[in-house]
Amino acid sequence: MARRGRVAWRLGAGAAVAALLGATAPAEAVAATVPRLAWAACAEGFECATARVPVDYRDPRGAGLDLAVIRHPAGDPAHRIGSLFYNPGGPAVPGTMALPLVLDRFPEEVRERFDIVSFDPRGSGGSAPVQCFDNPADEQALLAGTAVGYPEGPEQQRAWVDAYRQLGRQCASRPLVSHLSTANTARDLDLLRRAVGDRDLSYLGTSYGSYLGATYANLFPDRVRAMVLDSGPDPVAWSTGRDGQAATMGPLLRNRSDVAAARVLDAFLDDCGQAGPAGCAFSAGTAAATRARYDELLTRLRARPAVLGDTTFTEAVAVETTIIHLYAAAPVPGIPGTGWAQLGTKLQALWAATDAPTGPLPPAVHPSPDQALAVVCADSAAPSATADPARTAALARARSGALGPWFAWTDERCTGWPAPDRDRYDGPWNRRTARPVLVVANTGDPAMPYEGSRALARSLDRATLLTVNGFGHTVLANPSDCAARHEARYLVDGTLPAAGTVCAPNRGPFEQG
Repeated sequence: MARRGRVAWRLGAGAAVAALLGATAPAEAVAATVPRLAWAACAEGFECATARVPVDYRDPRGAGLDLAVIRHPAGDPAHRIGSLFYNPGGPAVPGTMALPLVLDRFPEEVRERFDIVSFDPRGSGGSAPVQCFDNPADEQALLAGTAVGYPEGPEQQRAWVDAYRQLGRQCASRPLVSHLSTANTARDLDLLRRAVGDRDLSYLGTSYGSYLGATYANLFPDRVRAMVLDSGPDPVAWSTGRDGQAATMGPLLRNRSDVAAARVLDAFLDDCGQAGPAGCAFSAGTAAATRARYDELLTRLRARPAVLGDTTFTEAVAVETTIIHLYAAAPVPGIPGTGWAQLGTKLQALWAATDAPTGPLPPAVHPSPDQALAVVCADSAAPSATADPARTAALARARSGALGPWFAWTDERCTGWPAPDRDRYDGPWNRRTARPVLVVANTGDPAMPYEGSRALARSLDRATLLTVNGFGHTVLANPSDCAARHEARYLVDGTLPAAGTVCAPNRGPFEQG
């Protein structure tokens, strides 16, 4: 398998904060120096700066690191409210790259009234990026056997486990890796709030960025002005799980992301079948026949891989490709190959490739997972090294079908992680914020299930859930003008939608235009 897209995170305490920080003061009172931001023009219409923050908030005057920061100034400076901070999720997706790509997705009134600010979270992008190996070729060699979507069969499974255990040990040798928790990024966010001169935080986070927002809201509840959490996880499931789940399940399975993806795949296959070949190239004419065709495609690939472009497709790689393409139900402007119609075209091309002789297989190239793993593995409870990953994958397949093992083996990479962050935050999640929080979510999200957003809204002390009856991962990436109007009103003047409000997306998956 060669270059291909991937899910971003691959690819987003019962004790009080004072206990998390040992004998030091709570996070809110840590005496870290407020950064000075020297803004300079960078991308067209944007300004960039760097912000010095502590590596370790227990030692705020000790070693520091520079965060890469970007902003788009308010279009109407005379009526500017302040700064709106944005985190795109991942985790470890650089905000300096994401913000220019999604700026036009923010409601016009929000762009007029706020400087929109983002940053590369510590350990990612331009903010002291984690690189566990000095020579990237050494990492490629270590992970060469894992570039398979997920491992199939005992030999691949053993290679997968061994490779990620070695990667964890190598990453643990980097001093910054034990300071990459979401809580420490939330502390960075609060310093950035102070650096731009805002008394309180206005924030919009998507996917894992919603978890960052929920963490901030509970570390700094008195500093919440307005907070939109778009498609986040159940915070308890993500951080620790319930009733001993963490003994066998990682955060994706605890969050039931596999179940959500399987549900959305069923919807895609139904809609594709009903759209017919003119609307969805993979359609077999009916929903039932299209479902059967997808099962047959995976069976073919299980028996013999197929080559499409520069990628070798096994069943596991086809599953990963399916999951990624479910993220955007309608095409995303500026990003070719997105939308469910394009997934249908991809699956049809792969179906045709299974009829062709298999030639030489392209060499596999594995994108480095260092930055995302360093956050998730340090931040969320993971099974111990004695857990049986093959059994967990089988259980995931039993509850969510062909997509289940991908989530199980993605989680498995954190098993036995040797560099946890002692300052991570595991709750409680219901500290009373100065102002209410707005949670928004699609009912058909394939990555962060709608039930997780409902649990997030229930967990927070003051939150309203705005529902979009549509598909895709995050409302920002799958636009709804109705939801955008409610978000704008809330961000600008604090007006929340009525409880139980449901919006529609702008476009259905196979609608033209």
